Amino acid sequence: MRVMSAGDGYRYLLRTVVAGDGDRSLSTPLTRYYAEAGTPPGCWLGSGVTALGHGELTSDAQVSEEQLRLLGGMGRDPITGDPLGWAYPVCRSTAERVADRVAQLDSALGTVARERSVAQIEAEEAARGSRRAVAGFDFTFSVPKSASVLWAVADAGTQTLIAQAHHEAVAAVVAFMECEVAATRTGATAGDGAVAQVDVTGLIATAFDHFDSRAGDPHLHTHVVISNKAQTVLDGKWRSLDGRPMHAAVVALSELHEAVFANHMTRTFGVSWEAREMGRDRNPSWAVTDVPEQLVAEFSTRSRHINEATDALIADYVTQHGRRPSPATIMKLRAQATLATRPEKQVRSLAELTAEWRTRASQQLGMDATVWARSVTGGGRQMLLRADDVPLDLIGQVGCSVVEVVGEKRSTWRRWNLMAEAARQTMG
Repeated sequence: MRVMSAGDGYRYLLRTVVAGDGDRSLSTPLTRYYAEAGTPPGCWLGSGVTALGHGELTSDAQVSEEQLRLLGGMGRDPITGDPLGWAYPVCRSTAERVADRVAQLDSALGTVARERSVAQIEAEEAARGSRRAVAGFDFTFSVPKSASVLWAVADAGTQTLIAQAHHEAVAAVVAFMECEVAATRTGATAGDGAVAQVDVTGLIATAFDHFDSRAGDPHLHTHVVISNKAQTVLDGKWRSLDGRPMHAAVVALSELHEAVFANHMTRTFGVSWEAREMGRDRNPSWAVTDVPEQLVAEFSTRSRHINEATDALIADYVTQHGRRPSPATIMKLRAQATLATRPEKQVRSLAELTAEWRTRASQQLGMDATVWARSVTGGGRQMLLRADDVPLDLIGQVGCSVVEVVGEKRSTWRRWNLMAEAARQTMG
């Protein structure tokens, strides 16, 4: 998840989008834009959308650039242009803050003292950095690499069903966020006032599908941008979302998306899943059992570059500090490595990419990749457990196991850590 700033922060979503031609349901195949260079137009998502434009907007309707500019850039209704509560605050730049403080310095200061004071002011304001109002939260939901590889080389019908499983999982997570995560705050902190966290009527989101990584490997993922504007159940007023639970729930939401997606895949194709080790600094990942690891590695160029850069940063840290970094520090080093190795995005058509992916996969497999994908996904539907089939004592055992594992990993934890671990333990 990354925070999207007000103003022109929304524009990055439009850089690779092809020219749309009408509404696009979230469940329609990506192959509608198969031959065009770029990604499909975005669509609206979330139950809060119906409060916009006097009910003219609906979930799955296509997003226009003007609508994004009004909502993400200005905090206004994307149809009517009416303000949704308070306008986004305009934060002053570092240079403006420095100039104001320098202007307030005592005019009697000598040249040396003044230069020293100016240098101190510049250092303090640089440390504060530039702040910008938050317009939304960009959650990137990615399917496991093994499933991306399967989707990349499968026939068009199978590609559609895999993409549909992903979209249904995304929609389920957004619905969960509306019930369990999204909230706003009301009240006043001044004097003897108090602030209460209160419910919102729903989330307003836009979803943008992407199908490759910056290294040109298959990477089916969706950017879901949750608007910071939400209507309060208590009084109907428009307020900003409380950002604290949005940040706290990130890992749990990721695990939930993966679990729901895996469930849809198994129900549709009968595939099975297995946990695969990702190295000492990362949690095991779940992969489709019949997708070999060498094929996953073939299409993991980006991850390989990030891992190599992360290992180098960890080695530097050990040299400087004489000890291995903590898991939290390793996460920060990995984020640093991700940015340092990030190439420019190449805009290509899905047709061109798919042809290249099938050729590479066929060479690895020693057979036609599309035929192989058909054999993996040809198992058909299975009779699976339902929630009601699981006995309560087994649920209790899993609950104890979840608390035990989280307690071993962390000295303190919260609900979202427990939920993420519960999703991991119930995946199998």
